[in-house]
Amino acid sequence: MSSDHLPIGRRVAYLRARRKLSQQSFADRLGKSKSWVDKVERGVRSLERVSTIRDIAAVLRVDTAALLGRDAQPVDATEQIEGVARIRAALSTYEMALGRTAARRPTVSADRLARELEHAWTSYQHARYPQLIELLPKLLTEVQRTHASDPEACRVALVESYRVTTSLLVKLDEANLAWLAADRAMSAATGDRVLVAAAAVQLGQVLRPSARARSVMLAAAYLIGSRDLDEGTPQELSLCGCLLVQAALMAARAGDDRATVDLFDEATDMAARVGDGHDHYRTAFGPTAVELARVAAAIDLGDGRDAVARHEKATQREGWRWLPVEHRAAHLIDAARAYLQIGDPGNAARVLVQADSLAPAEVRNRPAAREVVAQVARDANAPMMITQLALSLGVV
Repeated sequence: MSSDHLPIGRRVAYLRARRKLSQQSFADRLGKSKSWVDKVERGVRSLERVSTIRDIAAVLRVDTAALLGRDAQPVDATEQIEGVARIRAALSTYEMALGRTAARRPTVSADRLARELEHAWTSYQHARYPQLIELLPKLLTEVQRTHASDPEACRVALVESYRVTTSLLVKLDEANLAWLAADRAMSAATGDRVLVAAAAVQLGQVLRPSARARSVMLAAAYLIGSRDLDEGTPQELSLCGCLLVQAALMAARAGDDRATVDLFDEATDMAARVGDGHDHYRTAFGPTAVELARVAAAIDLGDGRDAVARHEKATQREGWRWLPVEHRAAHLIDAARAYLQIGDPGNAARVLVQADSLAPAEVRNRPAAREVVAQVARDANAPMMITQLALSLGVV
């Protein structure tokens, strides 16, 4: 059997023997007893502390990856940085303003743009962020060139390309560039209330830390919303409700619990009319989505117990499995934060590992997610499974 497939205790024994160290000399170098080493190597005692694993790896003169028997290299940030630079370059073109025509630059058909946008959104909703990073520069260039040739026919495609770009950049914690893409989307949508509301959903993602942006979300929500909920279409209700959720999350960030509850209650009424299992305008809005947002709000309000209770109930709903993979994985990272608030690193680790299994890029490419993994792994009571994940990410 290859050492890569051995349990960690037997791997320690294998590597120790290869270094020609006795159990006693190995124990002396670690500052442990021979009995402790023997129990580790026989699998009687587990290795759960990051510091201990690092000490063992140092004495054995191996990388922690070799000790864990897996490819434990951190996410290569170079490709991501270069990809974001290409997206920045694509957003920095101003072909519309310069009046470049199709005669000078090649354009693509509306059908092809629609297919490429569908592929981009699918990549996003399945949390395939590295692939989306590669797709977007070319897509943005094509959409902008086609829009320069035929502004009206390509308007929806232009707004959608900026929306999906904003969503990705928010995930990657590229706030300034995300703001540029969101602002471009809002400008392109001006004059069309549906497009404005759709673009405002991503604007809300960018502006969530700003309490003053709540009024922007409400203005966009009531622009698309109907006074009589029974008259609103599912598409309109989804946009309006999603914007109310954004406003509620902003209120929670600001510590305004009363406004948070009121806005969520209003969104809940709309969600009940839309139902679960829909994805109008890429919002995934419905009753379950609103409940998951309440979890995030409870965390921001410092009520970890309420957040955990809501999480455990919401993930049992039928609508949970109908949500996009990205949405579910992002929620699990929020749930880990909730478990940390109540001092439960075991369940925090469990949901993070679940998120990594469901959508690896959601954990491995998002700076915010990597920080949560590091927080859980630093807890003295964190289980081995999160230690391995943290080491594989290079965050401890």
